[in-house]
Amino acid sequence: MSSNATTRTGASSASRTLTSSTIGSVIEWYDFTIYGTAAALIFNQLFFSDISPAAGTLAAFGTFAAGFIARPLGGFVAGHYGDRLGRKATLVTTLTLMGGSTTLIGLLPTYQQIGLASPALLVLLRLVQGFAVGGEWGGAVLMAVEHAPDGKRGRYGAWPQTGVSAGLLLGTGVFSIVSLLPEPQLISWGWRIPFLVSIVLAVVGLYIRFRITESESFAAAIESGGPPRRPLVEVLRTHPKQLLIAIGVRFAEGGNYYVFTVFILTYLTQQLDVPRQAGLTGVMLAAALNIVALPLWGAVSDRLGRRPVFIGGALFMAAYAWPFFWLVDTRSPALIALALAIALAVPHGAVFAPIAAFYTELFEPHVRYSGVSIGYQIGSVLLGGFTPLLATSLILWSGGASWSLAALVAAGALIAAASMFAAPETFRRSLFATRNAPQQRSRV
Repeated sequence: MSSNATTRTGASSASRTLTSSTIGSVIEWYDFTIYGTAAALIFNQLFFSDISPAAGTLAAFGTFAAGFIARPLGGFVAGHYGDRLGRKATLVTTLTLMGGSTTLIGLLPTYQQIGLASPALLVLLRLVQGFAVGGEWGGAVLMAVEHAPDGKRGRYGAWPQTGVSAGLLLGTGVFSIVSLLPEPQLISWGWRIPFLVSIVLAVVGLYIRFRITESESFAAAIESGGPPRRPLVEVLRTHPKQLLIAIGVRFAEGGNYYVFTVFILTYLTQQLDVPRQAGLTGVMLAAALNIVALPLWGAVSDRLGRRPVFIGGALFMAAYAWPFFWLVDTRSPALIALALAIALAVPHGAVFAPIAAFYTELFEPHVRYSGVSIGYQIGSVLLGGFTPLLATSLILWSGGASWSLAALVAAGALIAAASMFAAPETFRRSLFATRNAPQQRSRV
């Protein structure tokens, strides 16, 4: 085969893998988003109707948090098999679990129909969702970054990251449409539609995912030393500093993203008495801008490095926390949309886009899936799952004052900036193993 043909084949494989990672990420996050939206808007009426509205909202956000509790377990299991058996088989499994659990949520009887069994089943299916998405993110970004051409890892890694916002846009869009139904119909059957759509998306995603191949860096690591028997144990033993850094940098977006996209819906409707549609529209517009911004920020990190882009975005997020809530508190739909657009496109984009490439570059290939998944998902359970609960508690404690929420956002951003400041610059590192695996790799 000629060099030109080999180049074209490699480019085609990279493009197909990037498409698969991005579409799979969109589907996973669509499923995860519609649950968060439903928890913010109507699950208190469907599954916790025998308690007060405020307590019902806390309970609904509690089930939302359950998905985050399961994410580290999903990351641990997917990381283990992803490092031993390969990225592809693991990603097929996570997508199947996510599509199936989301569809079943759409078929659940409500509390009025089967009593306490209803919220119990809801929590169980939410745990499966969390398990699936916990294993999905690490594999999706690894496949994209490991297949990326030289000098483009930040941009390639940012594309699966757009799946979070694209899933948010798609999920919020579908929920926005069904929210136009009269309230009795929405509560009766309309809320089920976004969940049932998941089965169609999952079938499409699985078809694409079956056509991808493993990356050269992973194949080389397995060929040179074989798979580690216990990659989780090895990454904890050999990469403790990298894991702490990976957890720390998540404080900027891991919880704050859910303030900007999930909790804000409850804050607008219950605290400010803003119509539901204004919040949904604002989140949708912000998500659309975020999709455009993320690859741009990823490309900037390819030129300037991961650290300056991330630290600049985190510091901007901390400073912007108070202006964000000042704009939201005006109750103006236009200013609410503006506040959300700036939050997701600028500071969130700058801290979220480089993370995929940064995490991939931080770990050796034979334990990379485990390291990336553990670092990311521990941050998720500490931040994402409990942030809406913490924000709800803060707003009750402060008597509705938004300064408490701004302080929460700023604190997370500053912790992340400090964590990245302590991290090495990675954007010029090789993704291939830097040591002779058979002689030096632990076989614990």
